[in-house]
Order: sequence, then C-alpha cells, then structure tokens
Amino acid sequence: MTNTGPVLSARALNRATLDRQLLLRPAALPVEAAVEHLLGLQAQNVRPPYQALAARLEGFAPEQLSALMADREVVRIVTLRSTIHTHTAEDCLTLRPFVQPARDRELTHFRAGLAGVDLDRLADLARELVEAEPRTMKQLREALSAEWPDADAQSLAVAARCRLPLVQVTPRGLWGRSGQVALTTAEHWLGRRAQAAPAPETVVRRYLAAFGPASVKDMQTWAGLTRLRPAFERLRPALLTFRDERGTELFDLPDAPRPDPDTPAPPRFLPEFDNLLLSHADRTRVVPPALHGRAWQGNQAYRTLLVDGFLAGLWKQTEDALVVEPFGRLTRDERAAVTAEAERVLRVLHPGTPCDIRFGTVVPR
Repeated sequence: MTNTGPVLSARALNRATLDRQLLLRPAALPVEAAVEHLLGLQAQNVRPPYQALAARLEGFAPEQLSALMADREVVRIVTLRSTIHTHTAEDCLTLRPFVQPARDRELTHFRAGLAGVDLDRLADLARELVEAEPRTMKQLREALSAEWPDADAQSLAVAARCRLPLVQVTPRGLWGRSGQVALTTAEHWLGRRAQAAPAPETVVRRYLAAFGPASVKDMQTWAGLTRLRPAFERLRPALLTFRDERGTELFDLPDAPRPDPDTPAPPRFLPEFDNLLLSHADRTRVVPPALHGRAWQGNQAYRTLLVDGFLAGLWKQTEDALVVEPFGRLTRDERAAVTAEAERVLRVLHPGTPCDIRFGTVVPR
C-alpha cells in the first residue's frame, strides 16, 4: 500500500517522541505510573533507571523507585531485546509472555551446548531450585550441570533464563545498596501467576503512546520481535498514518501529542542504554546522521547528553565532578542551560553532596 500521509520531519518526530518520553518538561507523575507509561526502563546496571527518571519526573527522589522495588511493586527482569528492564509488577507478568517468542528464538543460539537436554525438564528443575531459594547464575549453572554434566554449563543457565521469567531479587537494584544478582521466578516473587500475553494490538497502542509516531520496524526493534505488521494492519482504521522524510510509513494514535517542531527542548542527561535511543529502527529522530555510532563502543553504551532534543555529547560522573563532553561547540546559552540541568540532576540524585560540573575536551567529529 502506498502511503500518502503527511510528511513528518526528523525535528517533528523528535519533539513528538520527547513529549511522550516525558523529556520536554518534567512530568508530574507518580513513579510507578511513569514506569508503566514508558513500558519499563533499561536496567542493565543499577543506576540507569534512577537516572532515567531524574531526567523525566518532577519532584523525583531515588528512594521512591527504591521503595517500590523493595515492596515488589516494580521488578528487574529480562524482557525487551533480551536485556534487563525495570517493569511494574503488572507489566512483568504480561510483557514477558508477550516477548517470549524472542526468548525462544534466543535459545536456538545455544543448541550446541544443549544437545540431549530436555528443556521442559530443565525448566521444571530450575523453577524448583530458584523457588526454594533465590540462586545466582553461578549456583544455577552448578546445579543444572550436576543433572546434565555433558552439556555446556552457561547454556544451561541461559536456557533457564529464557524458559522462565526470572526476576532479580532485592537488595539488587536498590538505591545506595549493593547485592549480587540472585534470581527467582516472577510468580514466586510477586505472589501471583503470570498472565496470558496481551493482544499485540494492546501493546502497539502502548508503544505508540510512549514512542510514536513509529513504523512497524520501529516497534519490532523495540520489542526484539518480528511479524508485528498484522497487528498494525488490524488497527489501521483507528490510527493516523504519516511518512518520514525517507518515505517510511509511520503510525500514530489520533489523540497523541505532536508538538510544533520549534517547541523548546531543554538539555537532558540520559543514562547508558536509555530506551529513547534504542526503540526505533531509524534513530535519526534523536541521533543526527553525522553522530551515528558515537554513543557506543562495541557493546558498551555511554551516558548521553541531549541539546535541543538531539544527541549532542556524552557525560560521566567521577567522585567529585559531573563531566560533560560535547561533540561540538556549545553556544553560551546552551552551555548555561546544560550547566543548569546538570545542577538539577545532581540535586535530585546526590542532594547535599558537593560535586563540580566540568566541561571536558570537546570530542572531535
């Protein structure tokens, strides 16, 4: 089907996505509601969910998210793109079944190490182990290897993670606390059974509300799934359609915000692996083509700085300073705005702790 919808520029897409990502202005939302709206927060490390919310919410304090985690209202679990996310308990029990086909597909990469292993029996045994007491991946490898000594130990543990919805128990993930990764099932931790996967159309609507306007490939990139076009087609009569500047068809909710492209976008400090940068097949709505790949090195992502809504640099925090490394020269006004936002983030995440703000050497293009 030829799409003849209106064209949305990269800047128009940028402002629409920033608005839905709660990045145009601090949102007055409860923390749990924000985590739900955003369909989870990347949580490969402990701090990113807290940094992500500090960039997005008015009146946020890290203890708010930490308390929800301690009360088992939010959890850390492998879901989207086979990466750890912080989800509400409800989304943990529904989105994980939704992306289960991707976890099943992931298992095919470990076939050689799982030769002769009955995966149903493995899942049953792993469930018994982690529900008896939370287990580290090392403990899980050792226990499963005792049952299948000829199999690859790492493949056995990965199979358990793929077949079962394993959450990281606290104190792992709590603000200001430390703890190794220990796992149990979501059902055991939350005290209720997993639910059936939601209808794809339901998740499409939620994805568009948080990341739209977007293409089918964009959502497939976000979820790590394929074959989502039928769900979009079933929804087509209820959606608006647009084109990007390359002619790709984009879908959107009729009542979703699409701000004027000239809407001001204040600087924002985002954590590594923030979903804003990972949830579209075409990232030019946030990453200028000239900066493609600059936020990554191998499998490592850097903390990123947005200026005027687009990737403009990196940042890091040392013991006594927040260091900003822009990719290009900042104007006087931009530098002042970046400094003000850095001061705000430090007050949120480290209140009362002295910390300088420094501008490092400009990273060459």
